[in-house]
Amino acid sequence: MEDTELVVDLRGRTIETLDDFWDAVAGPCGLPDWFGRNLDAWADTIHTRGISEAIDRHALLSVYVDRQGLFGEDRQDGQALARVFDGEQNILTVHPGETPSP
Repeated sequence: MEDTELVVDLRGRTIETLDDFWDAVAGPCGLPDWFGRNLDAWADTIHTRGISEAIDRHALLSVYVDRQGLFGEDRQDGQALARVFDGEQNILTVHPGETPSP
């Protein structure tokens, strides 16, 4: 494992569902075709490691998203996904996004 950070910046990308999230992180995170596409599989991937060589090569995984769609207010599936990140070895940062013009 390298002492580096893997940054996956999804800001500006439309992510409405968990499937959209899995599609968005699959390439940059090097998820294998057999990846389970569920919260338990994601937890194993980012905590236990051994599933993604791309993630395993880095000490830290940082994912950046906008506060909309899946990560908008009151989205239980987005909140559940956010809880999988531990804030130390893997971090999810939700940015406010752009404010619409009046």
